[in-house]
Amino acid sequence: MSELTFEQMLEESFKTIRNGEVVEGTVIDVKPDEIILNIGYKADGIITKSEYTNDSGVDLTSVVTVGSKMTAKVLKVNDGEGQVLLTYKRLIAEKGNERLKEAFENKEVLRAPVAQILGGGLSVVVDEARVFIPASLVSDTYEKDLNKYQGQEIEFVISEFNPRRNRVIGDRRQLLIAEKAEKQKALFERLKIGDTVEGTVKNVTDFGAFIDLGGVDGLLHISEMSWGRVENPKKVFKVGENVKVLVKDIRDTKIALSLKFPETNPWANAAEDYAVGKEITGKVARMTDFGAFVELTPGVDALLHVSQISRAHVDKPSDVLSIGQEITARIVDLNEAEKKISLSMKVLEPEPERRVERQEEPEETTEE
Repeated sequence: MSELTFEQMLEESFKTIRNGEVVEGTVIDVKPDEIILNIGYKADGIITKSEYTNDSGVDLTSVVTVGSKMTAKVLKVNDGEGQVLLTYKRLIAEKGNERLKEAFENKEVLRAPVAQILGGGLSVVVDEARVFIPASLVSDTYEKDLNKYQGQEIEFVISEFNPRRNRVIGDRRQLLIAEKAEKQKALFERLKIGDTVEGTVKNVTDFGAFIDLGGVDGLLHISEMSWGRVENPKKVFKVGENVKVLVKDIRDTKIALSLKFPETNPWANAAEDYAVGKEITGKVARMTDFGAFVELTPGVDALLHVSQISRAHVDKPSDVLSIGQEITARIVDLNEAEKKISLSMKVLEPEPERRVERQEEPEETTEE
């Protein structure tokens, strides 16, 4: 039997390793872009920065210390320079995929920061395993700009898991829908017609504003924004503004809101405020051929008929009046039931002096 040389005995004293094998080692040196491990093999193991993390900006000396233990996976037994090329990132990713598989099967809610904004959605990382969340599954409403999610920690579930095809899909939308349903249920259980609630303006349209009451949207129609006339809701409300509103009606999941609070009703004391015979000041709000409508206070308009504008003949109100003009008139009629008031400017004008024609007496004649 031939004796083994010292080199052969030294060779056999080291363990053998194979590509794909998981090994444990001790960090013997750390550089900004690589880690060197003693893995009990004839050659040291090398983990480059790209095989440690996806974060290209990290300095490895700040996250790994000499003497610490690490587990890694063998990529190449010989990298061409007699060293063993290892990967830490891929090993963690494999464990991450196992974590994702478990979450997928158990329908578990995961939480992770958004690592990257892609053209069609978001990319999040769970234990170095990437999950793609398509734009359609990011929110329960259309999201035009996804950049606001950069770095934000979000919750999601795994809706599709196929790591062989590199297809692991996350879904945030179904969580938001479920959360909204819970909020809606709780809100509708306590909400009653006549309640005063606080909300946030979510959207403003030409016909009204949608108010978020806490998971449920209510409609504040343009006709309910004021006791007076509102021409353009977008000039009155801004998205994100907080408002206090009155619940006017609830039908199934639809909520009608109002800003016409009973205590601010301008018709509440109409009999006293707009009593017949009272002189009042207002502004011309709009005109027709038959008369002008004068705003006495927001929500209360009165009709000044063309025949009541002046004692002098007026063909059309626009001949003598203008929009926004302030006028003083007398209330000549009040119909509280129909919320109608009639005015007259004519009665405030002095009556023209009557001319009294003097009749000459016939001259007396004397007969001779």
